Amino acid sequence: MRFATLIRKHYCLAAASIILFIAGCSKESSPVSAQAPVPAVPVTVANVEQHDVPVTIRTIGNVEAIETVGIKSLIGGELQEVHFKEGQDVTKGDLLFVIDPRQAKADVARAEGNMLRDQAQAKNARVEAERYAKLLQEGVASKQQYDQFFSNADALEAAVEADKASLEYLKLQLSYTRIYAPVTGRTGNLVVNRGNLVKANDNPALVTINQITPIYVQFGIPEQQIPEVKRFMAAKSLRVQAVLKQGGSGVEDGQLTFIDNAVDTTTGTIKLKGTFSNSDRGLWPGQFVDVVLTLTMEPNAVVVPSQAVQTGQQGQYVFVIKPDMTAEMRTVTVKRTFDNQSVIGSGLQNGERVVTDGQLRLQKGSKVEIKNGAAKYSAPGETHTSTP
Repeated sequence: MRFATLIRKHYCLAAASIILFIAGCSKESSPVSAQAPVPAVPVTVANVEQHDVPVTIRTIGNVEAIETVGIKSLIGGELQEVHFKEGQDVTKGDLLFVIDPRQAKADVARAEGNMLRDQAQAKNARVEAERYAKLLQEGVASKQQYDQFFSNADALEAAVEADKASLEYLKLQLSYTRIYAPVTGRTGNLVVNRGNLVKANDNPALVTINQITPIYVQFGIPEQQIPEVKRFMAAKSLRVQAVLKQGGSGVEDGQLTFIDNAVDTTTGTIKLKGTFSNSDRGLWPGQFVDVVLTLTMEPNAVVVPSQAVQTGQQGQYVFVIKPDMTAEMRTVTVKRTFDNQSVIGSGLQNGERVVTDGQLRLQKGSKVEIKNGAAKYSAPGETHTSTP
């Protein structure tokens, strides 16, 4: 039994010696991987710039016509003539429709005849009354006869005045048979075609005219921004831009011309309107657009591309490239963004370089390799500006 135990101990010591020998040989023969150089991280960088930037309010707006008029007939009859085509531009005073005028002309002629008859009768009654006035003075006619003839003359003259009023009314009705454009604008869909009967003040309107040059863009802003808008508007007219959502690049310039007199309590916003000349017809009633209201210009603002700003547990930060081509993580304060640019309140200086692509592989002190050669290092504070 002792002999077997002794053999087992010698066997364990030999196995341990072999393991230690192999481990030592592997340490001597393998390279020191921990000391291998870490490859540089490829990144894209941009310069921190300093220039004047606009202070803006961005929202969504809706285009609306300054004037919208639904054309209705004020008299019934057959629609005889249509003097425009659907979608045609018309000028104020242009003839649009003609309704059958024959009935109205006949009414005017009858009223004119009645007035001429009553005028003749009134004239004769007045002459008779004046004759009886002389006879009354001579004592030939009685006072009762005199009063009767004078009352008859007054009644006939009053009938003539009524005939004149009736004639004016019928002439007005006749004028309604020709419908003219009340505003300058563009016609829409023609609801009633020639040959149909129309009724006075019937629905829907025969056609709708929208004034589109100039034109409004209506939008809303939060009530908290009202004092700021009013303050800058008191100093100068404020510029409003309408960016077309369809098409991508169309931009129309206008001026802020209207602030509503009350806040919408359901949404907490107030309605504003910008007026646009719209000479190229880029804006169309009912269209939705992105609205940019420019309040003022902030001078010498520090600006970086928005993709350079990252968000972490400690807040917003950027990676700054130091002169020795290493990355430094730096906390920044972003005041606002515009056109894919971020205005930095603190944390960066003009002329520094920040990483815009490749941040995921970076950490503090990482070596970097710049893939774009456009951005060059400038000492912090060195003049480096660009046109906004």
